[in-house]
Amino acid sequence: MTDNKTLILGLGNDILTDDGIGPRLVRDLSQIFNGQDIFFNTASCGGLEIMEYIRGYRKVIFIDAIRTMNGKPGNVYHFIPSDFTETSHLSNVHDISFITALKMGKILELDLPSDLHIIAVEIVEDMEFSEDFTPSVKESYPGILEKVTALIKQNLS
Repeated sequence: MTDNKTLILGLGNDILTDDGIGPRLVRDLSQIFNGQDIFFNTASCGGLEIMEYIRGYRKVIFIDAIRTMNGKPGNVYHFIPSDFTETSHLSNVHDISFITALKMGKILELDLPSDLHIIAVEIVEDMEFSEDFTPSVKESYPGILEKVTALIKQNLS
């Protein structure tokens, strides 16, 4: 395992409207946390494939989109695996769930992180092709970045 290494992994697709929130935040966070011992990456997958991205790190903070029944666009949620709610990419009808993938990784004795966090951002649209966020997410973005930055600082200690 990579001693004391942290990965911040933005999940999403930049050309699917608000679904690109994870990668966009990771690009901005890489500037905010520049020079710190943190690795940044993006992915547009979930399930078993995500295991390849997180192997060898001690801590991983996922940033993904979520759509809930009563959520307000721009709301930011923090989960750990024990209280996990399915997000856009960490759940996938074409693959196994994130929790099942973690269990399989342990059974297979993969070098997986012991400290996992999921930061989920409430979005509006994730199926329409566009490189731009919806107006409500775009308007909320500065506040989203501020909240996510604070959560990361809190979870790095």
